[in-house]
Amino acid sequence: MAIAAQEQPTRFDMPTWLRSALVFGLIYTFLVGVSALEKGIKIMGEDTQEKLFSSVDNPIAGLCVGILGTVLVQSSSASTSIIVGLVATGGISVEAAIPMIMGANIGTTVTNTLVSLGHVRQSSEFKRAFAAATVHDFFNVMAVALLLPLELLTGVVSKTATWMSDRLVGTAGSEWKSPVKTWVKKPVEWIVDIWEAVGLNGNVLGTTVVLTGLVIVLLSLTFITKNMRELVADRVERSVNNVLGKGSGSIAMLLGLAITVAVQSSSITTSILIPLAAAGVLSLRNAYPVTLGANVGTTITALLAALAASVPEALTVGLAHTTFNVMGIALLYVPRFIRYVPFQLAEGLAEVAFRRPAWAVVYVMTAFIVLPLIGVGIFG
Repeated sequence: MAIAAQEQPTRFDMPTWLRSALVFGLIYTFLVGVSALEKGIKIMGEDTQEKLFSSVDNPIAGLCVGILGTVLVQSSSASTSIIVGLVATGGISVEAAIPMIMGANIGTTVTNTLVSLGHVRQSSEFKRAFAAATVHDFFNVMAVALLLPLELLTGVVSKTATWMSDRLVGTAGSEWKSPVKTWVKKPVEWIVDIWEAVGLNGNVLGTTVVLTGLVIVLLSLTFITKNMRELVADRVERSVNNVLGKGSGSIAMLLGLAITVAVQSSSITTSILIPLAAAGVLSLRNAYPVTLGANVGTTITALLAALAASVPEALTVGLAHTTFNVMGIALLYVPRFIRYVPFQLAEGLAEVAFRRPAWAVVYVMTAFIVLPLIGVGIFG
């Protein structure tokens, strides 16, 4: 028995400096993947692009595509990066991309809602966990319900993002010299050369390069998230407990933003809150503003992806994601009369799920799959 114990392999703990270097390398790989997406769509040609993305001209269809795409890849960071790449190639317009970005915001909440289902056998824990998870859902749905019609009527999100983009890199339709574009140019050329050497060309080559870029983006984000969690997980949980115990909404929001930027995943930030809320260590009222900060923090990935493109419209979409989330907080959290409506709706739904746990599964399937599919079918 002692010999067997001695022979058991020990877990390798990577030094912090090496893990940090690995994260920087993975961020570079992520940017290569985004640039490969853009290159592949360009190879496919304008006619193919128009056929592929004409279904998102309708804002409701675009919203539903954003939800489904994010649920599929389990990451708003990945889906928004893809949207930025499509805008960079001219495959979709900024106006068509914004509803998709809003849909991605809703779709990303499915992860922490699924995490909460893990507590379903402990009824009191499940009720608290499900409420903590779905408050994120309700806030994002309410933000879309307010800001999507406002955007369609006035263009407030796109105009604000365009104004910022114009001052940072120049007007739409021009080209700006992105340093990142230069850094990732060679690896993207190698990807194209490899597939050309295999004998691919035309639309087949373009599609293969797009899929290669997509795989690179998803794998890079997965390993960035995994390694960042190893670097900061213990400190994150200590910070959440220390700061949120004091009940300061603005500090909690900043904490959510900082953690999400650090780990490159709003899902991790919000999922950390679920077991704390389930155990009763953290109240829903204190957890709520962290999710809002996470909403803003997750937009850093789209902004990072925009650096791999060379057109101002790509940056405009990244900034639109940030603008949308900041406006959502300004409209739904700052005014006291509406601040806790998502909180109250989440508690009401949690009460229903507490009484009949099967309704929790019905809610997830309906909100994140059935309704978006119906939306695409009707409006696409």
